[in-house]
Amino acid sequence: MRRALEFLFTRALRSRLGVAVVIAVLVFGVIGAARLVSGPVDPSTGLSNRPREPISTVDPEAGDDGVLSSPAPPRPKTRPGELSPEQAASRFTTAWLAGPGSSGDDWQARLRPMSTPALTEKLTGADPESVPARRVTGQVTLRPRTESFVEVLVPLDNGRLRLELVAPDGRWLVDAVDWERQ
Repeated sequence: MRRALEFLFTRALRSRLGVAVVIAVLVFGVIGAARLVSGPVDPSTGLSNRPREPISTVDPEAGDDGVLSSPAPPRPKTRPGELSPEQAASRFTTAWLAGPGSSGDDWQARLRPMSTPALTEKLTGADPESVPARRVTGQVTLRPRTESFVEVLVPLDNGRLRLELVAPDGRWLVDAVDWERQ
């Protein structure tokens, strides 16, 4: 009888089920031994052993270097005696709005002193009658990007004029004109 039990026992250990049981016993044994060696567990921590406070690896006095936080743009620089970006944009807008009712050559001649050569070339052949607005309805908004590049938003009676001004030598000129209908 003893021999028969030994035979059944060894046969069971050699089967797939027996191998699975042996592996399970070994895994639970290793886990139990690790818990015994690690010491007592605080029941208030739950299943996690992470710290209660955030781990800080950055000096909190160093400032924010994240993507969304950027330093204030530098103040636009204007050459002494020249127009500020706001003044240049206002004069350009006044000349631009005076387009309807005038000839194309006269209109472009008024815009040319306040435009870059690239914008003057783009406006060649433009029809002054195509100007979609008639009057300014609010304050000019300046968005400085660098010392020599700004974006200006001008509210008009039926939309908004967006101008890009550049001043590589301290004299502000309009380099791009965009119209946003509202």
